[in-house]
Amino acid sequence: MSTGFRYIRKHFFAIEALPIIGIVSVVMSGGTWYLYRISQGPSIVWTRANPQPWNSIKEDETPKIMTIHQQASHGWHRDKL
Repeated sequence: MSTGFRYIRKHFFAIEALPIIGIVSVVMSGGTWYLYRISQGPSIVWTRANPQPWNSIKEDETPKIMTIHQQASHGWHRDKL
């Protein structure tokens, strides 16, 4: 190991910080995934070509992440942005 890395590890790296770093990483990843997921939903309008994308949802599709007591053959997905 280089002496610079050894110095940083000895003076600035705390083993107690690993759970905090792990939890913050998981929360940030989950938040990013959720923002991406919600931005692809039918209620968000990205283009003027289709100002009402929620009208393109068919009867057997669901735009929700999880549905209870509802049967859908497949989930809805945005074809283009």
